[in-house]
Amino acid sequence: MTPEEIINPANRVYSRPRLLTEVNTHYCPGCSHGVVHRIIAELLEEMGLEDRAVGVAPVGCAVFAYNYIDVDWVEAAHGRAPAVATALNRLWPDNLVFTYQGDGDLAAIGTAETIHAANRGENIAIIFINNAIYGMTGGQMAPTTLIGQKTATTPYGRRVDLNGNPLNISDLLAQLEGTCLVTRQAVHTPAAVRKAKAAIKKAFENALAKKGTSVVEIVSTCNSGWKMTPAQSNEWMAEHMTARYPLGDLKNV
Repeated sequence: MTPEEIINPANRVYSRPRLLTEVNTHYCPGCSHGVVHRIIAELLEEMGLEDRAVGVAPVGCAVFAYNYIDVDWVEAAHGRAPAVATALNRLWPDNLVFTYQGDGDLAAIGTAETIHAANRGENIAIIFINNAIYGMTGGQMAPTTLIGQKTATTPYGRRVDLNGNPLNISDLLAQLEGTCLVTRQAVHTPAAVRKAKAAIKKAFENALAKKGTSVVEIVSTCNSGWKMTPAQSNEWMAEHMTARYPLGDLKNV
């Protein structure tokens, strides 16, 4: 192709989503958050939901989603996103309400809110970023930290006798009657990104169809917290994280 042909919009097959804001990212190089943000922005634009979508972001790295996706957002207290989303959806049932939460938020301080919202079958979509560590606050152990994994608070590795087992909360949520979709995806390869996008789209569709609660877990990387390069993080995640948290649908009704 000539430069003129490349610039021609008719030849463009991939471009920046209109809802993805043009600001410098604060996320670390190689962080999975940016990829998931793009997926969400693409879907909201493709589904024509920019005027009907309300995101809820709590404390942690996830909170800054409102900086990058140009739709309405409500910031929730740490762990309380499903409770806030419940209120928003009941007040405006025709809107798409979704939460965007990390593992320390959803599976630790917000465990009760998450479980009870899902058990009630609230018509919301929960996007759950699981990187097995507290990324923002210094790399401490999270509920999802793997056995043997080193963190700031488990410098010799997580031990079952001292720290307990990793919490596989998506498996637990799949057992609840109020959930209609619980799926575990990743974004470390182009094929994985396509599957993750399809899963989030299904979650959005379920929420709009009032089918109950959908949960999309994204098994993710935190190369700064893991003390690895982005490439090493992807390799480590694929080898170790997916062994504990296998990718695929846990529930789809």
